[in-house]
Amino acid sequence: MWLGPEEVLVANALWVTERANPFFVLQRRRGHGKGGGLTGLLVGTLDVVLDSSARVAPYRILHQTQDSQVYWTVACGSSRKEITKHWEWLESNLLQTLSIFDNEEDITTFVKGKIHGIIAEENKNLQPQGDEDPGKFKEAELKMRKQFGMPEGEKLVNYYSCSFWKGRVPRQGWLYLTVNHLCFYSFLLGKEVSLVVQWVDVTRLEKNATLLFPESIRVDTRDQELFFSMFLNISETFKLMEQLANLAMRQLLDSEGFLEDKALPRPTRPHRNISALKRDLDARAKNECYRATFRLPRDERLDGHTGCTLWTPFNKLHIPGQMFISSNYICFASKEEDACHLIIPLREVTIVEKADSSSVLPSPLSISTKSKMTFLFANLKDRDFLVQRISDFLQKMPSKQPGGSGGGRKASTVDPAPERSPAPTEASDQPARPTTPLGGRQSSSVQEAPTASQGLLKLFQGNSPMEDLGAKGAKEKMKEESWNIHFFEYGRGVCMYRTAKTRELVLKGIPESLRGELWLLFSGAWNEMVTHPGYYTELVEKSTGKSSLATEEIERDLHRSMPEHPAFQNELGIAALRRVLTAYAFRNPTIGYCQAMNIVTSVLLLYGSEEEAFWLLVALCERMLPDYYNTRVVGALVDQGIFEELTRDFLPQLSEKMQDLGVISSISLSWFLTLFLSVMPFESAVVIVDCFFYEGIKVILQVALAILDANMEQLLGCSDEGEAMTVLGRYLDNVVNKQSVSPPIPHLHALLTSGDDPPAEVDIFDLLKVSYEKFSSLRADDIEQMRFKQRLKVIQSLEDTAKRSVVRAIPGDIGFSIEELEDLYMVFKAKHLASQYWGGSRPTAVRRDPSLPYLEQYRIDASQFRELFASLTPWTCGAHTPVLARRMFRLLDENKDSLINFKEFVMGMSGMYHGDLTEKLKALYKLHLPPALSPEEAESALEATHYFTEDSSSEETLRQEEQEGAGNDDGQEKREEKGTSPPDYRHYLRMWAKEKEVQKETIKDLPKMNQEQFIELCKTLYNMFSEDPMEQDLYHAIATVASLLLRIGEVGKKFSTQPGRKPRDGAPEDDEPPAPDPAQDPAPELQPPAAGDPQAKAGGDTHLGKAPQESQVVGDGGGGEGRGSPLQLLSDDETKDDMSMSSYSVVSTGSLQCEDLADDTVLVGAEARSPPAPTRGGGTVDTDWCISFEQILASILTESVLVNFFEKRVDIGLKIKDQKKVERQFSTSSDLEQSGVSG
Repeated sequence: MWLGPEEVLVANALWVTERANPFFVLQRRRGHGKGGGLTGLLVGTLDVVLDSSARVAPYRILHQTQDSQVYWTVACGSSRKEITKHWEWLESNLLQTLSIFDNEEDITTFVKGKIHGIIAEENKNLQPQGDEDPGKFKEAELKMRKQFGMPEGEKLVNYYSCSFWKGRVPRQGWLYLTVNHLCFYSFLLGKEVSLVVQWVDVTRLEKNATLLFPESIRVDTRDQELFFSMFLNISETFKLMEQLANLAMRQLLDSEGFLEDKALPRPTRPHRNISALKRDLDARAKNECYRATFRLPRDERLDGHTGCTLWTPFNKLHIPGQMFISSNYICFASKEEDACHLIIPLREVTIVEKADSSSVLPSPLSISTKSKMTFLFANLKDRDFLVQRISDFLQKMPSKQPGGSGGGRKASTVDPAPERSPAPTEASDQPARPTTPLGGRQSSSVQEAPTASQGLLKLFQGNSPMEDLGAKGAKEKMKEESWNIHFFEYGRGVCMYRTAKTRELVLKGIPESLRGELWLLFSGAWNEMVTHPGYYTELVEKSTGKSSLATEEIERDLHRSMPEHPAFQNELGIAALRRVLTAYAFRNPTIGYCQAMNIVTSVLLLYGSEEEAFWLLVALCERMLPDYYNTRVVGALVDQGIFEELTRDFLPQLSEKMQDLGVISSISLSWFLTLFLSVMPFESAVVIVDCFFYEGIKVILQVALAILDANMEQLLGCSDEGEAMTVLGRYLDNVVNKQSVSPPIPHLHALLTSGDDPPAEVDIFDLLKVSYEKFSSLRADDIEQMRFKQRLKVIQSLEDTAKRSVVRAIPGDIGFSIEELEDLYMVFKAKHLASQYWGGSRPTAVRRDPSLPYLEQYRIDASQFRELFASLTPWTCGAHTPVLARRMFRLLDENKDSLINFKEFVMGMSGMYHGDLTEKLKALYKLHLPPALSPEEAESALEATHYFTEDSSSEETLRQEEQEGAGNDDGQEKREEKGTSPPDYRHYLRMWAKEKEVQKETIKDLPKMNQEQFIELCKTLYNMFSEDPMEQDLYHAIATVASLLLRIGEVGKKFSTQPGRKPRDGAPEDDEPPAPDPAQDPAPELQPPAAGDPQAKAGGDTHLGKAPQESQVVGDGGGGEGRGSPLQLLSDDETKDDMSMSSYSVVSTGSLQCEDLADDTVLVGAEARSPPAPTRGGGTVDTDWCISFEQILASILTESVLVNFFEKRVDIGLKIKDQKKVERQFSTSSDLEQSGVSG
């Protein structure tokens, strides 16, 4: 490629001049090509260590004038062909022009200007989108693609210098991290190390420091452990590797490929070596952390953050921290974890103004909200820019909806003026307000039951005064008063200051009147509900009356959702639950409905309206418990792995015992999926849900550890899993909430006393207190790190399970061992994933659907099959291999969707590897008949086309023929059976089973092959033998066989052209003419054969899909009685003449258009009795000529060398290993050296 001219002071140190003229020099890198010697080793090592561009472009062209000592690079090339093209252009376009100049400076200026002009023109054509990646990075990407054979679609994210530990020796080189692969290359003193690992194959990724591997990164796959160390910045590298591995796991989980964020703003000052993809991934990581910290909607994107201080009026302090700005929110997080968190939705902001600076309060910023709260930030570095950004975002906010249904009215209800006395009343009314109009609309469109516009608990419990509840009522009133004081001091609603005091109040229990409101605030569900008004109603209207698998499962589980609670013993509660679950299933069809969602949703409905319960469910499934509620409960399995790891860390004594008993896997799923609601009394479990909405999954893990810790002694004494489950079940049944003001609800989880005294009651608040005292060291970021580690393990374990399931689904007589099938599956899966990486433009590239059966999840198209076929087939045919692959694909693609699954793929491979001689020849024979042979390849294949066409009328006719033919042998038995009694159901069952049974195809079922198809078969055999060690012997044998078969076809044609006469009863004689060719005389199709016709008898053994005319052609040398006839008609002398054909391949004149045949091919003319049919190539094909599979088989059996060739065993394991080595080597520009360039 052309390069911007740069000075080169020393031109010949590591380069060899190959061409020169007065103005330009063409050079080759020393040591490149053949025979580099010691110099080549040293130069190659230097290039790798210094990351020299000469690794990729070992050729260059320099410009130099005669009197100057300075050279200028003008072009470089990766191959001699590329650089020669540039050299010839310079000679033809510039050489004559430059000779006119007198001044050498003018020559150099002209050359530089010309080269700059060429580069500018190329960039204008190739990169209209403008500058994306820096030049240095593009050079590294070019090196990566050339070194590892990656296609254009594989994007480099970043690259690092490091060492790869091969054994105990570190190999210094370069680590390339792409979207789909981890690649490493090293070349030191002739020792080359090249490594490519797919991210989807990574089972373990961790950063560790040991004596042997100091500060290294460990990457494990199923079959190797890799260690990389000596990074300049190991933390940055590891973080990026984590992100890429996470993307790969996401692709395996739900087939979501990586899509670059085109809306990412460009940096004002682009970094020298950071790609756009790296910036994209960094932005994604920051966005995820931002959304998780402040519980924001999934589409919220961080715009920027800056250090500042926040004035907190409740303790009169300036708290240092970070301000975060996005398009819809301003957030603040203090440096101390629990000091203060603040979320200000821009929809609530009324005034943003710059206050006067002072020495005490430098660069202050005041933000006021609709709820009359004012927030004062200070110590802002770039206050003017920040105010401008906030102003821009405020201008983009949607205008308020007329009629007060927008966010303003809702905000005023949630964020009332801080007056203490009316707060309880407002709190009790508040949840009903946003959804009252929605409820009214919904009740008119959905006739099942009126929409629950407030919590079901209020409807079914009533508003009994607290005085009637005694001490519990007084306690509840004190809780409400404590929260009112907190609202007065810290604010109420979304803009509340969230501090350690807030957590204390949550741990003491949220009063029932405030529970729904605070769940919405702490989970972030309120923000989504306010910004999507009417969304739930629309979903309910769309989903009403629609039936799906999810709705059937919902109906089945409705009456199992808290049946002990009066709210769900009533149609009102059940209808509300049905609507919420169905609406969510329509919102998120990838999840649809999962067991345990009904239990959680029923609790949400007790404390909020339908719409609020819906948005709480959205927050739960999509943000707070990711991947929990899907068909494979991956999220719950991941957290189960974290729980096991935490048990080892905090309770090592108990951990080993629990592993032996297998208890953790049994208990954790039910605990985590239902948030303890299914294993604890309702009044107690709902307190844990309070803490969960505030703290997240951390609380669930803490409580689970506290439960194990409280039962440690008893669990250590257990002898089996059942006993341990009994201990834990009894303990959980007796966790009580003595402060609950709700009527006690009987817990359906059986109280397992086993004859002993029931255990002592445990107060839920004491259990929470212990969990925080003993296990509060758990941090959210640590849990996320552990989740990544466990996610790799869980998803790869699920993939292994899928692999075993697919292998078990393959029939046992396939011939491959379990290990070979598993290896084939991995190769097949890798090929499918490659289409997801780079095959998005293909019309047949189908994303994997995890909801399908395992066997159908991975499928490949024709081009991918062609690549696999070429590398795995034992029938290598050189340039003819792609043609054979296309035919095999058409044969295997039974449902004609242009895709084949793994089972179909293995069936095709098995026929080539594990069949006997007959089976292999039969597979090869079928590849030259329709549907494998396309109409374009053989237009005159009418007979075989009828055989492979599934026509219902033909099938019905065939069944009648079969019944009539079979009736000749056992008709008496059937008459006796009919005479005794009418056929019972068993008779029909047997008939149905016989029809459904896959009948083994026999050689008699195969249709005959016409002349053009036989020519194609000869071509294939000729190409198949071209690379065999016994090449000459095979050519001689196939020439003999082809000549013999051509003569057999000619003899058969003589019979077919004689006038037809009705055969006599019994076996036909050899000289008896066969039935007329159906291609010439279609009449026999309409005439059913007589009862004693031998053709009818032959029809009884035919394949189900075979048309009736084939039954009548079987006698034409293709049936058992005609198998030897044409062979006997040939004299021994004729056979000897055929044997003298040496290595010539024998075909007929119909193949003149086939370019693949050799120059020494002998053409045998066909003496046609009827006018030959023209072919597409201009030759002629005899339509009367045909040959049967039995005749081909009999002819091949006469040649031992052919028999040995097809009976030779080939180890597919070696082919698979070779395929794994090259499965990522795609058709990219390779360094093809020309033999020499003339001076």
